[in-house]
Amino acid sequence: MHLSSTSERPPGRRSTWQRTAVLRTLREHPGFASARELHAALASGGTAVGLSTVYRTLQALEQDGRVDVVRDRTGERLYRPRPVDGHRHYLVCRLCGLSLPVTAETVERWADGVASATGFADVEHIVELTGVCDQCRPNPDSTSPPADRSTNGNDFH
Repeated sequence: MHLSSTSERPPGRRSTWQRTAVLRTLREHPGFASARELHAALASGGTAVGLSTVYRTLQALEQDGRVDVVRDRTGERLYRPRPVDGHRHYLVCRLCGLSLPVTAETVERWADGVASATGFADVEHIVELTGVCDQCRPNPDSTSPPADRSTNGNDFH
């Protein structure tokens, strides 16, 4: 998803060069990224943005529904740009961070049904699926740690 600088700003939010830089870096990152990873990528690219600015920007993007969020095994929030067609659910490897989008139509229908039955509006939900990918499964012959295999991947049904 690539938005022009004029559409990167929801109503009521200022567009700043820092926000634009964080969004660009997030889009360029393969898979999910932590605020610290984004901050390091910005710094290594010569863009001086404070870590607190990165955190605030990601929080605003989450509030605006512009990013999908998962937590790693330590509880740290990881971010990825949300596709134009809405949020997705992901299966994330707890060891290497590989993330694969998964279809969750049953979950979506269930959430819509709960909202309808209770009269609630603007219902949000979080479903986190984690596991250990094939590459990271314990193998007695392997002594090297798994490589980072984060990916934008294909949908798995």
